[in-house]
Amino acid sequence: MTLTAERRLIEHVDRIEAEQPPVPLDSVDYTVLRPHVMRERFGGVLDYLARVELEVDRNVLELNTMLPNPPEVDVRFYRDVWHFQEIQHGVILDKLQMILGRPPATPDTDTVSAKIRLLGALSHLTPVQDIVRMLYYLTGMSTERSAVLAYNKLHAGMLELGETAIAETAIAPIRRQEPPHYAFYKLSAVELAGRLSPWQAWLTRRIRRLTWGPVGANNAEQKADFGGVLTALHMRDGLSGFGEEISRVERDLLWERDRGLEVPTYVVDALHEAITLYDARGTPF
Repeated sequence: MTLTAERRLIEHVDRIEAEQPPVPLDSVDYTVLRPHVMRERFGGVLDYLARVELEVDRNVLELNTMLPNPPEVDVRFYRDVWHFQEIQHGVILDKLQMILGRPPATPDTDTVSAKIRLLGALSHLTPVQDIVRMLYYLTGMSTERSAVLAYNKLHAGMLELGETAIAETAIAPIRRQEPPHYAFYKLSAVELAGRLSPWQAWLTRRIRRLTWGPVGANNAEQKADFGGVLTALHMRDGLSGFGEEISRVERDLLWERDRGLEVPTYVVDALHEAITLYDARGTPF
């Protein structure tokens, strides 16, 4: 990493830490006018988002395993800044769904898969670690952009229901903290992409095609749940647009040669799979 790029990233993390501390729990107004309506309309969405946010504990374990020698600025970002903000998001959303009469989320906070451990073993070779870092940044961009779009829809939906207190004191502050995370991943990915050798870029594309999935969807049940989120937030009829929004930079960095490609096919295929699994389940979300 060049000194200029490193300095830019350090300054960006400094700004996040100084200007956007974790959302204070006592700043949230949990007044809900019609809990039963909120539960029916957004209960499943809140559970999914709370679980994903609370699973950052596991995500940090995975990063510590995958990246044996990451840049110092990366460690500071995901350990000291991103982690604490996301955990607070999960706590706030989980409390809300319990107020609505739903059970608490059941996040997996400590399982590190065999695939992650294998990547970590291979990442002791610097060229491989660069590929793993690139995959981390690409996943981070997709995740954060998905979160912003979901929170936009959730915020608008709550306002439509007249639930202004929770929309403005919980969803809006959470939503504001996601774009700076996205910016960190984008800055990092653009800088690293320019230094990958042809074989590293090829392998990154190959692995990405084989492993891409919606945020928080690690098995068929969770993929179906993600389809439920898309349905509840009225996003299922615009999957191509959603796919383009969450993968635009990835498309430009990895697939620049494929002129006219709007969305990587593996992104759209995975989104359609989530909808198909949700519909096949046949039970309300």
